[in-house]
Amino acid sequence: MSDSKQLAAAPIRAAIAELDPSQTLSVDEVAALLAAPPKPELGDFAFPCFLLARALKQAPPAIAAKLAEQLAADPNTGFAAVSALGPYINLKLDPAARTARVVSAALDPAWGALPDGSGKTIGIDYSSPNIAKPFGIGHLRSTAIGQALANLHRTLGYRVVAINHLGDWGTQFGKLMAAFERWGNEEALLDDPIQHLYDLYVRFHEEAKANPALDDEGRGWFRRLEQGDPAAHAYWERFRALSLREFHRIYERLGVSFDHEWGEAYYNNMLAALVDDVKASGITEESEGALVVKLDDLGLPPCLIIKSDGATLYSTRDLAAARYRYEQLGFEKFLYVVGHAQAVHFKQVFAVLDRMGYPWADRCIHVPFGMILGISTRKGTLVFLEDILNRGKELVREIMADREGFTDAEREQVSEQVSIGAIVFYDLSRGRIKDYPFEWDAILRGLRPGEHGPTGPYLQYTHVRLRALEEKFAEKFGALPEALSGEATEALHTADCAHLVALLERYPATLRQAASELEPAVISRFLLELAEGFNTFYSSGTRVLSDDEAATRARIALVVAVRRTLAHGLTLLGVPCPARM
Repeated sequence: MSDSKQLAAAPIRAAIAELDPSQTLSVDEVAALLAAPPKPELGDFAFPCFLLARALKQAPPAIAAKLAEQLAADPNTGFAAVSALGPYINLKLDPAARTARVVSAALDPAWGALPDGSGKTIGIDYSSPNIAKPFGIGHLRSTAIGQALANLHRTLGYRVVAINHLGDWGTQFGKLMAAFERWGNEEALLDDPIQHLYDLYVRFHEEAKANPALDDEGRGWFRRLEQGDPAAHAYWERFRALSLREFHRIYERLGVSFDHEWGEAYYNNMLAALVDDVKASGITEESEGALVVKLDDLGLPPCLIIKSDGATLYSTRDLAAARYRYEQLGFEKFLYVVGHAQAVHFKQVFAVLDRMGYPWADRCIHVPFGMILGISTRKGTLVFLEDILNRGKELVREIMADREGFTDAEREQVSEQVSIGAIVFYDLSRGRIKDYPFEWDAILRGLRPGEHGPTGPYLQYTHVRLRALEEKFAEKFGALPEALSGEATEALHTADCAHLVALLERYPATLRQAASELEPAVISRFLLELAEGFNTFYSSGTRVLSDDEAATRARIALVVAVRRTLAHGLTLLGVPCPARM
């Protein structure tokens, strides 16, 4: 769908060319200059004529008057009114044509799908929990933001490759093996693997304070793992498989999926070649026995490639991973959705890739995010994400306890959908880079009777309300409308309807802005504005359903357009859309 700015810009561009054929302003450039007038009654758009004054050697008000006269005389512009006011041309669109065009586009099943990324690949690295440790609340942000960006780029037509870069290698595994050898319990491992492994890891560190020899024991087990020892490798495989089983259960609750789970260990056999190539590029130096790439000119600390004891590091693995990913995917961009604390690390890695001569190094983009604050911890240590999800579900179930008409199974399903939606939306509406406090009252606001708030439950309830109107219409009049003609829009010629139409028209641009800024909160803010616009319209006294079938069909077409847009946006964010609440 061409938006109103583009449609308005075309006749303005033609009128400028008629006035002065030497003018080279494109339709896009004209559209970029269009803005809303200071007062709505002046029109939908205002075009400034200052830019034309030098070439035409006339004052801007005189140019505006001439262009307005030309546009007003042309019956094919699609403008309902054109006037000059000082140096501006004020333009009013044909409301019937605009409403029919926008609503019909939003009723199309392909609404929200855009062609921008056709033929292009984007890779996204997100979530990345550590094997044999609980899925902590700290991983919520990476998981929610990464999945939203994956969904967003898919609707923009990109081929998206989602990668979970698991923390599945390192000395911590040696410590875990040593701990399991000493205190492991098979029954506890099978009953709750993540909890048992986490308890063993915590116990190892506590015991090591009094018995430093345990650290040597842990290092010995990891050395065995690196050397391919069968017993160590069997432990590693088992701990990894059990951890993934638990992670997948949480991902299923969140509606999250990946194309590849390429963890750190996946790149082990690529490290030697990577190190050789970094050396061959002539950018390395030896520093205190370690191999480094100095980045002083960029104001960055050296990037370590090999430690003084010969071990590789995160940076070595990230370099190998980036190279492998480009070889496999040929990506247009690769996004690393990782907390802002790792900003220096990624600057170092990308700088080394650039100095190695890879022209795609600048396509690697760190997408940082802030922290979640103010959550009390389990056992004073780590906050389990599953505890948060379960607590959210429990709170929603308590709030909905007195609502009638639900079976036990339906109440469970809705409680899960609402709690997941509340937590995910709250995270994605905060603004990616900001830290934010985790507050249950703020997250669930809008769910209790009489409450209102910019939350996931508020949007979910609005979606339920819209859906109920559709169902009532279908009972009385049959199939929902699939398009809207200009002649049928008379019932929508109100300020509230016009506002909703203008919001719907903004949706494609909103998706593009969110992708450009890599910011899901752009979509969150739009959905809140759309829901607010609908609820204002609905509470204004205008009856959506009436005995006037023509008016009802027009209004329900707008309702369906709003509901589908709301559902599309919520789905992009990973927020479920319950049928009832």
